[in-house]
Amino acid sequence: MGSVGLLYVGAILFINGIMLLGHISPRGAAPLNFFVGAVQVFTPTYLIVSANGDADVIAGAAGLYLFGFTYLWCGINNIMGWDGRGLGWFSLFVTAAAIGFAAYDFFQSGNLPSGVMWLMWAVLWFMFFMLLGLGKSNWGAATGWVAAVEGIVTGGVPAMLMLTGHWGTDAPYAIGLAVVAVIMLVLAAPVSKAVAAKNPA
Repeated sequence: MGSVGLLYVGAILFINGIMLLGHISPRGAAPLNFFVGAVQVFTPTYLIVSANGDADVIAGAAGLYLFGFTYLWCGINNIMGWDGRGLGWFSLFVTAAAIGFAAYDFFQSGNLPSGVMWLMWAVLWFMFFMLLGLGKSNWGAATGWVAAVEGIVTGGVPAMLMLTGHWGTDAPYAIGLAVVAVIMLVLAAPVSKAVAAKNPA
């Protein structure tokens, strides 16, 4: 995923996390969902069409659709007030696909930090499945916390390091991400209760 695209993935994960924590209304989060969703659908389409059959380019672009359709669907649900179960079950599919992309990065492309990020996204999309697909409303605040943190850790920070030429694809970066992921999940329940809005927007 390109640095610019990753930056906006980080932004929308952070905004949707804050929304799930009750500090932004669903309608208030919709515009950025539409923008990032549209970008994450247009970009892979262009990359795949212009790839000339290059399997690595196509594989790198294919995963972007998972993000793009998630954000477009989320934006539509937020505006229209539609039932979120469809998006929730789609999130289960994304979970499985993300694990596959993680395996690709670990064993094919050799991009270890990207593999860890895909696993972190798999965890988050599974939480979306539990929250929306199965209606586990008690997962809302914890899912919001994980989304907001992942927006920074898997989106904003790596994107800025890529843009400034300071990001690597070797083991130390992957280990750092994995450590942050474990801390994030351990703190999810207690911290999410503390930072959730008392009177949700």
